[in-house]
Amino acid sequence: AISACEKGGEWRLALQLMSEMELVSATPNDITYNSAISACEKGGQWQMALALLGAMPEMWMAPDDISCNACLSSLARAGEWHAALQLLEEMPDMALQPDHISFQAAVAACHTGGRWHPVVGILMRLG
Repeated sequence: AISACEKGGEWRLALQLMSEMELVSATPNDITYNSAISACEKGGQWQMALALLGAMPEMWMAPDDISCNACLSSLARAGEWHAALQLLEEMPDMALQPDHISFQAAVAACHTGGRWHPVVGILMRLG
């Protein structure tokens, strides 16, 4: 059900379903969180996407590349270039290596935010 919310950008419904899972003793897993983060991205809710990403370790789940890239895409859509660059820098601390999707989203965040100077650093990391 949360995957359907993701596809439609129904972030409120996705979060509601996640909270209702606990009422029936169901535990959200990484797929649930990734779908909810993607729903927030499609719904333009970058703050909530970041909050969900940050809540994963508290629920004994490690964010994966899908989690981070969905969050980066959310930040790109909003032009939140500083937060995108920070998340890109934090990925290795989560035992994740940024991939081409990660870098593309960070560049898009800089573009949308009107900040081209940080793009040079991203391109240098790409080698």
